Amino acid sequence: MLREWEKLPKFMQTEEVRLYYDSLKKKKISLALKRGFDVFAASVMLVTFSPVLIAISIMIVRDSNGGVFYRQERVTQYGRKFKIFKFRTMVANADKIGTQVTVSNDSRVTRVGEKLRKYRLDELPQLINIILGDMTLVGTRPESTHYVKKYTPEMYATLLLPAGVTSEASIKYKDEAELLDKADDVDKVYVEKVLPEKMKYNLESIRKFSFIHDIGTMIKTVFAVIR
Repeated sequence: MLREWEKLPKFMQTEEVRLYYDSLKKKKISLALKRGFDVFAASVMLVTFSPVLIAISIMIVRDSNGGVFYRQERVTQYGRKFKIFKFRTMVANADKIGTQVTVSNDSRVTRVGEKLRKYRLDELPQLINIILGDMTLVGTRPESTHYVKKYTPEMYATLLLPAGVTSEASIKYKDEAELLDKADDVDKVYVEKVLPEKMKYNLESIRKFSFIHDIGTMIKTVFAVIR
């Protein structure tokens, strides 16, 4: 559920965010259904896919040195920071030897990691974040603090809801790494070109938010992965 306007962080109490806030405030039932479905679905999926999660964990450990999970700090609802759960797909300390976004044929990606990324299996551990309340199944993908600091006032409206595992923007930009391949300055291109385009979809999703729309996005995600 949404906080009262006066209880939002000061940086979010702007005219740009108010438009989206007022729209969401009218959708209390959809917001309640969203959270209930998140907890139920994530719990069922964790139990169902537990054999797969164990198998992937073993493959990661055998493939390269480092832990099973990659836990980077990300930003979620109301600007709160949390540690995301993802299967490690890169060499240890990859974030210290390159940019915070990944390009295709990135030398830091491991052999097993390449397969996990292709089918988005590296995202499965985020079911834990959903149960903990850090994330939701459908919502704006969580950015690192580095990129959130680059947000425009309107972009902060995406922080009215928890960060998501998938979204319309994620589907449209599922080949994001390839788009950044030829960039001389990956961070600059991401902030100035890719991020604004993704945010158009993210903000549109908040304007059109409904529980049914979330279900539709999940179905689209499944077909996108299959393709």
